[in-house]
Parts: sequence; structure tokens; C-alpha cells
Amino acid sequence: MKVLDLDAVRAFVQVADLRSFTRAADALATTQSAVSLKVKRLEAQLGQMLFERTPRSVRLSQAGDAFVESARELLDAHERALASLSIEQRRLKIGLSEHAAGPELLRIVTSLHRHDPQLVVEMHLGQSAALLAQYDERQLDACIVRYEAEQTPTWAGCSDAQPLFIEPLAWLAAPGWKRSPSAPLPLAMLAGPCGVRSVALQALDRANIAWQEIFVGGGIAAVGAALTAGLAVSALAKRVAPAGVVDIGSAAGLPPLPRSQIVMHSRVREPRSIAALRILAAALGRG
Repeated sequence: MKVLDLDAVRAFVQVADLRSFTRAADALATTQSAVSLKVKRLEAQLGQMLFERTPRSVRLSQAGDAFVESARELLDAHERALASLSIEQRRLKIGLSEHAAGPELLRIVTSLHRHDPQLVVEMHLGQSAALLAQYDERQLDACIVRYEAEQTPTWAGCSDAQPLFIEPLAWLAAPGWKRSPSAPLPLAMLAGPCGVRSVALQALDRANIAWQEIFVGGGIAAVGAALTAGLAVSALAKRVAPAGVVDIGSAAGLPPLPRSQIVMHSRVREPRSIAALRILAAALGRG
């Protein structure tokens, strides 16, 4: 009877979830070569290739696709068995910028629970400035926020700051939306203070493009609804935009928008909670 190496199965599931050996290594706090070796060892044990690899992508093979749910169930059963020996729950309070969250948040939260069923994740979505204030007041254990380019000195010298990935912005609107040359550019924006709002309006002002806010949302979902309805244009990261909207920046003659840095601040020291944060950061970076 074959006995599977749980570390190798865990590496396989992380690569399958993140579609990247590099991001899986980050999530598991190891090296890419170590993850690759574990997956190769599992493939040799199963006698099947689990991934189809190219220089630019990693995807499940037919055998890998058939195996991945069973692999997840195996890891879940293992974690439940360990959890049955302990009734102690731990709580991790995380702040996450709405501009970094993306549509796969539900899957990410599921992965965090699978990683540690005894970890209670308390996640707060909001704007970066507000989340940073809560973090500084120790209401949050960690926060993942967005910094615009000119804010680099704000976080670069912080011992608790870890840069995660660069996030571009785009001018987004409903398909078929047309800019009227005789009217101010209609905008749907988040309420201030918001770094994305600030850089977007500054870009328009520098380009001498007249604009008019016609919708102000208290969250990304509200702004996305205004875009889908064809009411206006907004500057957003594509990851958080509703399905179906398109990048109209070049076609509408709108100025390019700067890239921003997504940064994690954390004071977490407990090892399994640190591992959960790594999984969250790697999944978000997959975008």
C-alpha cells in the first residue's frame, strides 16, 4: 500500500491553488527547488505527471485535476485529526485593502481555514488609510494595504513592512461606453480619503481633462455597480473590478495611471499565524 508524504501533498495543493511554484514556496516558507522536489517525489510515487509545465505557466494535468480534490480532503482530514487534540482557538485580526482583495477572497479564506481549523480569522475590508490607523492603534494584528509611488518613504523604513507585489490601475468602464468630447469626464469613485482616488484625480488634472463625480461609493462593490450600469468611468485595479468591464484608458485618451505597491504590515509572532499570513499574501499576489 502506498503511503503518501503529507508535505509533498501539501506542496502539490499549494502549487495547484496558486498556479506557481514560486508563490507556493513563499506560502510554505521554503524554496522553489524544495517545492519542485516534493512535487516530483509525489509524481514518482503516484506514477503520474500532476502538472503541465511551460516557461510561463503551470497548470494541472488530467491526472492532477483528478487528484487535487482528494488531496485537499486528505489534508483537511489531517488538520481535523490534529485539531481534535486541542480545543484552543486563536484569533488573527487582519485588515485588507479593498483595492487588493479581488474576487477570490472566498477561496482564500477557505484555504486559511484548511491550513489551521483552530485559527479564527477576523478580516476587515476597507481603505488603506483607515486600516493603517487601526493597525497603529493595535486593533489589527496585520494589514495588507496599498501605497502609491510617492508614499514609498512612508513604509520603506518600517521593520514590520513587507512589500508583496506591484499593482497597476486602469481606467475602467462598461463595454460600449463612449466619452463625450463636450462634457466633463463622468467619474464613479470611492469616497475620500483614498489613495487611488487621489492619484486618479491628479492624473486628470495634470492632463487638463475636466471631470465630474456623478457617483461616490462607500466601497468597491458600489463603484463597480455604477460602472456596470454604464454611468461612469473609474480608476481601479482590474482584480477588484466587476466582470465585464473593460479598460478604456487609451481609447478614451485618458492619462496613464501609476503602479502602486501592496505592502503587508504585521506584528504577528505565532508560527502558524505567520504561515496563514504567508498563504494569504501568496494567494493575493497570484492576482
